[in-house]
Amino acid sequence: MSADPLQLVSEMHGSPTMLVFEFAGAGSLALHWLHAVGGSSRTVLEAVDRYAAASLAAAIGELPDQVVTPEVAAGLARHARERARALAPPGVAVIGVGCTATIATDRVKRGEHRACIAVEGTLGRHALRLALRKGQRERDEEERLVSTLVLHATATGCGVLHRRALTLEDGETLQESFTPAAPLAELLAGERREVVLTPEGELRERLPWPSGGIAIVSGSFNPLHQGHLGLASAAQSHLGRPAAFELSTHNAEKPVIEPAELYRRATQFQGRAPLLLTGVALFSHKAQRYPGSVFVLGADTAARVLSPRYYPADHDLDVSLQLVRQHGCSFLVAGRRTSVPGTRGEEERFVTLADLDVPERYVDLFEALPEDAFRADVSSSAIRERWNDSGAQR
Repeated sequence: MSADPLQLVSEMHGSPTMLVFEFAGAGSLALHWLHAVGGSSRTVLEAVDRYAAASLAAAIGELPDQVVTPEVAAGLARHARERARALAPPGVAVIGVGCTATIATDRVKRGEHRACIAVEGTLGRHALRLALRKGQRERDEEERLVSTLVLHATATGCGVLHRRALTLEDGETLQESFTPAAPLAELLAGERREVVLTPEGELRERLPWPSGGIAIVSGSFNPLHQGHLGLASAAQSHLGRPAAFELSTHNAEKPVIEPAELYRRATQFQGRAPLLLTGVALFSHKAQRYPGSVFVLGADTAARVLSPRYYPADHDLDVSLQLVRQHGCSFLVAGRRTSVPGTRGEEERFVTLADLDVPERYVDLFEALPEDAFRADVSSSAIRERWNDSGAQR
């Protein structure tokens, strides 16, 4: 086994999410990999090989005309998640993984060699369909490819974002789709103001605390890292109020996050912290929705909040910050190591609120989080660069 599956499995065992895996026809190598790294008891609750027709029917409720279809994979994933809920300790986030595949065997098959995989979680269903080029690979090679795909999909469901790219031959295709759960679909359609993903991996209409008086750490979390988690913990201690993360489908500077990408990023919070999923891009609008809150930022983000060039019109900075004040909100700013203009071009240094040009009329809206309370010289962009250097993909 190459180092890549082992490393991915190690990261999955470090995730708080647990799972049940049900497969039919192929994918067993993924289970072997999961058990090949110490700590699988933290991840795997149960695994079932649905090889006999009666076993498959018992899981999905009927014997289908065709076994290797997205519908069968989805049925296996649903049943697996129900089992996971029954087997996992209370308060643990769970997913169900289903795989059905037909690959090379000791006889010639008339149909295509293919695999359908589904991962069922709180946020929805992630589905994949792999079509293989018949005769291109030996059975063990097809098994390895299918199992690798199972492992990748399962890792995503566990909140592990990166993995190595699959190598497909000419004529082979991989299709992916994501079907959001009803509350998330309503948010994406603009029919709901927010959705809360609890640390236990459940969806709720709102946070368990009053709407005011919370600390909110907003970001794109691509990926979530220990700096984000440490910042929330430090803010909670400094302010004496509960902290939650917020991930918005919209951002003032970046493209809209597509549903499948929202799923990938949100799963990182299962078992770790409460997450607000919203469609609110601007802090002035966040203030209207969450009055009395403190928005926790890095100094680089605070600099953008204070920069007129990030607003459509000259007066919009004043309008925005006045709305923040009117709704009883403010900003807690943590120092951040970032690139700044220097005498010899861009240079890296630790920037704090004291380095920012805060207009005197808004000084009361900004408070510095002391460096001795929190400092973490890590960034999502640097992590992604390391992934790219190692040949990983998201």
